[in-house]
Amino acid sequence: MRLHRIRASRGVTARSAAAILATALAIGTPAPAVATSDAAPRPSTFVDPLLGSANGGNTYPGATLPFGMIAWSPTSTTGDQTSTGAANGYQYDTTRIRGLSLTHVNGAGCNPGAAGDVPIMPFVGDVTSSPSADTKDAVYAADFSHADEKATPGRYTLGLASGAAADLAVSKRAGVADFSFPGDRPANLLFRVSNSLNGSENAHIDIDADRRKVTGWVHTGAFCGRRANGGVNNRKSYYKLYFSASFDRAFSSVGTWKDGTLSPGATSASGGEGYATGADRAGRGSGGWVGFDPSADNDVRMRIGISYVSLAGAETNLREEIPPQAGVAQVAEAGARAWDRELGTVRVEGSTEARRTAFYTALYHSFMQPNLISDTDGRYRGMDQAVHRVTSRQGAQYSNFSGWDQYRAQIQLLALLKPKVAGDFAQSLYNFARQNGGVWDRWVHISGATHVMTGDPSAATLATFYAMGVRDFDYEGAFDSLVRQATVPHPDGLSDAGCPGQCVGQRPNLAQYLDSHYAAQDVCHCWGGAAETLEDAVADSALADWARLLGRDAQARAFGERATSWRNVFNPDATTDGGYIQARDLDGSWRTPFTPSTDVGFAQGTSATYTWMVPQDVRGLAEAMGGRDVAASRLDGFFHRPDGSWSLRGGDPLRYDATNEPGIHAPWLYNALGRPWKTQETVRQILDTVYGTGPSGLPGNDDLGTMSAWYVFAALGLYPQTPGSANLLLGAPVFTKAVLDRAGASDITIKAPAADATHLYVDAVRLDGRAHDASWTGPRLTLLGGTLTFRLAQQPNTRWASDPAGLPK
Repeated sequence: MRLHRIRASRGVTARSAAAILATALAIGTPAPAVATSDAAPRPSTFVDPLLGSANGGNTYPGATLPFGMIAWSPTSTTGDQTSTGAANGYQYDTTRIRGLSLTHVNGAGCNPGAAGDVPIMPFVGDVTSSPSADTKDAVYAADFSHADEKATPGRYTLGLASGAAADLAVSKRAGVADFSFPGDRPANLLFRVSNSLNGSENAHIDIDADRRKVTGWVHTGAFCGRRANGGVNNRKSYYKLYFSASFDRAFSSVGTWKDGTLSPGATSASGGEGYATGADRAGRGSGGWVGFDPSADNDVRMRIGISYVSLAGAETNLREEIPPQAGVAQVAEAGARAWDRELGTVRVEGSTEARRTAFYTALYHSFMQPNLISDTDGRYRGMDQAVHRVTSRQGAQYSNFSGWDQYRAQIQLLALLKPKVAGDFAQSLYNFARQNGGVWDRWVHISGATHVMTGDPSAATLATFYAMGVRDFDYEGAFDSLVRQATVPHPDGLSDAGCPGQCVGQRPNLAQYLDSHYAAQDVCHCWGGAAETLEDAVADSALADWARLLGRDAQARAFGERATSWRNVFNPDATTDGGYIQARDLDGSWRTPFTPSTDVGFAQGTSATYTWMVPQDVRGLAEAMGGRDVAASRLDGFFHRPDGSWSLRGGDPLRYDATNEPGIHAPWLYNALGRPWKTQETVRQILDTVYGTGPSGLPGNDDLGTMSAWYVFAALGLYPQTPGSANLLLGAPVFTKAVLDRAGASDITIKAPAADATHLYVDAVRLDGRAHDASWTGPRLTLLGGTLTFRLAQQPNTRWASDPAGLPK
């Protein structure tokens, strides 16, 4: 099947169009130039956007740019118009689509995810009934084969069994597409304006045949609104997406639909679908179509801009980012170079092509978010739903903050490699909080607070940014605001709305927490009291470190004491084999019956996993368990079955689960227990057997780049010690050399000449030429750069970095 025909651009050369686009795509501080030659392939050529699109990774393969607003990718179907193949619209094994949607979120776990706004479907045949009435996607959808699919950074191409094909490329806020159709059958483009992944409150379309334009919007939201554990509270709207599409040729027919009514010749329609699913939503919605005569020319070019502010904003974004004559090839080339600039912040040598594919795809997924929500003129819609404009200090307003996930790895990678974006993101979250009555929400989607998950990850996130050298935000104001959230009870903290999975309280029942020094299971108004206590202890530890850096000693001491609250949910007598984190009630009693496999008091995990979630005080946790030797032995049992085999992929409530966040730091805890060689072999085993290439290359939900960021750090032989700190834990690099080329900061160079499949242990390390007998580095390397040189070996060196005096805390 012919996938597409690249059409010649009129009036502009490929070279000049690419130059114009490169300028238009630049956001904030330009990334360093990437040297490319025959001997040094472009980093983007190693990326496989299909990686993670199966096995629950929930990634999407479509066209997008680093931190971009538009993400043009398929909405798949399994025969239910109110659902999709997997969260975020695409599942590799589902080979039928009902459109190519303009927005997506990378790796979120709530099926059907979020966004997926305005699916645009190339349809072969006459439109004879309402597409909204096609509730089983039997008519206005099409099959495809992966042989007719190609995804590269910034470009996506798909051929359909119907004979239609689409070739898509994007800038930050706009895109261009070439659609082709069979020459002997009716050719139409359907605009399913109401069919966002979660549904919609309302939607609208206008067709202007004289100007060859289609415009409209959808009013939607409802992230996690279908989830059983409190999701009904999120069945609400919190953003409008506007679009403006223009075409290079006249329409041969037009029409609209609403619910079951088809209106051939009509040019305007409105109507939403609601936020239910199945029969409660099926058959509702609105949209429109434009037809073309393919007999003489079977190609159609469409240019489209989007905005969360206004229709005028969408048109301005398109006009300023993509020149009128630029075609798919020029936009795609500019997009690939934009990805090269960002991916080129890490240059690696050595290892295998498969490893480089996994690595650069992980970096690619890590840089998919946060996402722009401000237009080219700096305007954006805030959490108060009013239009605001970024200040001259802030380059752009960003959103899509999966805090509970990202604060563990993705945030640190962003601070380390992209400090300007990190600073703008920090300011963006502070802007949202000020527009939200001072409340920092733990999961922000576009301009909405969704409350998903648990804890107060905003505190950990901004404290981490500051510790790692990010300064380009109002850090004094943000700190004061987060301290207020952590010390002044809010009425939402006494509400069960959204509980357990989307509790509206960000510091639930704070008065009780401050009085008892733990979140009581029976009155916490949270997902789980034990998990909430651990999350808040991590957040308070981060605030303590931030206060110390700001010279606020009294606040540092107060939050430092609160950081030890984890001890109040550690029951040393939980089992005959030792102590565990355990939920307890307001009267101080422990929740029983108890086994380490219980999930009572926890969020998406068990006591066996959460017991290790004390990254800020591993030394104290080891002491509570009976000492480092006991803790290390227990950690061995967390990663291995009784027969000694590895247990890393989840499914065993007593052991490590690489598919979810609460325990992803656990392999690195051996460093603080004086056994760094076990960190080295455990991390390598995870890299080699849990992660990989191809659609199943991620262990589970990517969670807005979190699991991918874990891979990037692990492959470099580094990992953040704890939120709120610039310290890095050391593992064994998989590349012979890696250079972290950071804008505005000195490089970090990592050398490991012997790195290969068999040299997975650290024999010795030198930092800036001096022997370094510690399994961690302080903030100097992070802030000022330097060179780490690893001597790797095939057998563990049990003496290196094992001196108790030099262990990380």
